[in-house]
Amino acid sequence: MTETTRRALLVTGAAGALTLGTVSFARADGGGGLGRTVSGSLPPGSPDYVYLPVELPPGVRELRVAYTYDRPPVPPGTQGNALDIGLFDQRGTALGGRGFRGWSGGARTEFFVRADDATPGYVAGPLRPGLWHLVLAPYTVAPQGLAYTVTVSLTKGPDAPAVPVAYPPERARGRGRAWYRGDCHLHTVYSDGRRTPAEVAALARAAGLDFLTATEHNTHAGHGAWAPHAGDDLLVLLGEEVTTRNGHVLALGTDPGTFVDWRYRARENRFGHFAREIRRSGGLVVPAHPQATCVGCAWKFGFADADAVEVWNGPYTPDDEVALAGWDAALARGRWTPAMGNSDAHRDPDRVGTPQTVVLAEELSRAAVLAGPRAGRSYVAESSAVSLDFRVTDGRGRTAGIGERLPVRADEPVTVRLRVTGAPPGGTLRLVTDQGVLHTVQDTDTAEWTTTAAYSTYVRAEVRHPATAPPLPGALAAFTNPVFLGRAGATGR
Repeated sequence: MTETTRRALLVTGAAGALTLGTVSFARADGGGGLGRTVSGSLPPGSPDYVYLPVELPPGVRELRVAYTYDRPPVPPGTQGNALDIGLFDQRGTALGGRGFRGWSGGARTEFFVRADDATPGYVAGPLRPGLWHLVLAPYTVAPQGLAYTVTVSLTKGPDAPAVPVAYPPERARGRGRAWYRGDCHLHTVYSDGRRTPAEVAALARAAGLDFLTATEHNTHAGHGAWAPHAGDDLLVLLGEEVTTRNGHVLALGTDPGTFVDWRYRARENRFGHFAREIRRSGGLVVPAHPQATCVGCAWKFGFADADAVEVWNGPYTPDDEVALAGWDAALARGRWTPAMGNSDAHRDPDRVGTPQTVVLAEELSRAAVLAGPRAGRSYVAESSAVSLDFRVTDGRGRTAGIGERLPVRADEPVTVRLRVTGAPPGGTLRLVTDQGVLHTVQDTDTAEWTTTAAYSTYVRAEVRHPATAPPLPGALAAFTNPVFLGRAGATGR
């Protein structure tokens, strides 16, 4: 049985959320299939999240949802319609996500949830009676408004037995203390990617990676899918890309099953709370692609709560150059947030491991791998073909490497050495300080330069491809976190 209704928007709770009238199945007969269809329209300026309550009666075996919305033509330069969707169960929609049961954003037009299975991005589990909520999230709304139709279908019957969930191990064989390569920003079919976890794991191995982190948009539902694809040769960490309307942040290496809420903007001053939640679950807080130009993608929360920042995202583009310059400017002001680079790969032709973060770790384990980028003991390379050895040495033979400090007098000479394997032909090696680029060599795999702490409060290295539009530099092939010189200066966030 299907009926179509139109319901007016009712304001509830905090600003930025609206609730529609309840879709009720309470008086439906006890047959095998039940359905309701709701249609309506959202105007420009609608709240970020619109909740559609659905009253589940006892004895539901499966909940299935399908939705459509119109896409009218819009003038050039005007955003059209885009409507995301997710689900909360009878435990409610309160911020923090206790009732969270899944999110597919705009990647799917339908989904289902059962005790034993669910559409990727959604959490399988019991369908207990009570007031559930669909969350409709108008990402952008055309001037004509956004007309939508949602169909909710229930199948009655006893729950199927729940399927046990296994998570990947937190340690792989490794090589002891070594430099390990990883890609910490990846998507699969569990959000808006097109690859399965098996396909991503195979591509990670082919790219020469030692570890990866699964970071689906706004859901942890894929955490249980990775155990079969980890191994002694590949450590799989878990996480989430927390996709807010004011930027995206990676929750890297969190405890299995950790969900991080995303329903807030910068003006609400809630991000610090969720950053602490990420750390409490063992993860790193890493703002992603901070200068990206897509709607809602640029980072607006500041970096006070960040453990690292993703300076390089996917193939090197002008927004990465802007992010690199912004990161370096903060470093020169004495505020150090270690830098990372990841592929953000979703589908072909996105290349897993382009770029990749190379981490100095005591072993190939979750704890050791996360300690590397947290301390800045890492560099970023465009592929496993590029390797760096970067260190500074004083007159007494003391050395410091990437992310470390060499405590020398202000006027004491310090020798900086960079050695590159796999440098691009015709490329450039650059040594960068708080004053800018102070030493450059071309078409070689080594650079050596002498400086002092008075002249250079830090030194970092870049490997660049040949410039295609001089005087602009060529695209990055690799870059390092800094080595600090002297006894004072940038030491933390």
